[in-house]
Amino acid sequence: MAAPVLREIVRQHAEMAAFLWTVYDHHLLHPEENPEMDEVRVARLIERLEAHLDGLRVAGDQGRKIAQQCYEEFSAAGELFVLRMLAAPNPIRVVDLDLVKVREYLAVTLAQDR
Repeated sequence: MAAPVLREIVRQHAEMAAFLWTVYDHHLLHPEENPEMDEVRVARLIERLEAHLDGLRVAGDQGRKIAQQCYEEFSAAGELFVLRMLAAPNPIRVVDLDLVKVREYLAVTLAQDR
């Protein structure tokens, strides 16, 4: 028997994953803005982001539906990033992403959705 999905917890996973992606991407684009964000802190940020994505994956279809609802409520790059990561047939590690392609996909898709 599958464990019940706690919608509010899963929603928190979706919201935090979107936020952490935004923080991570902003840092990579503007590292001078936060000199305290060293390699250790970036690694922790990625670890937290991965954990929230895993929480959504464990929730299965409900996790995807909740992430979709978050995107419909707030159509931004972080929410779209979460949806795309959940759509991958196999989990992809954040550190393995081609960030140029990710940013391009997010920009093009967000422009189309508006």
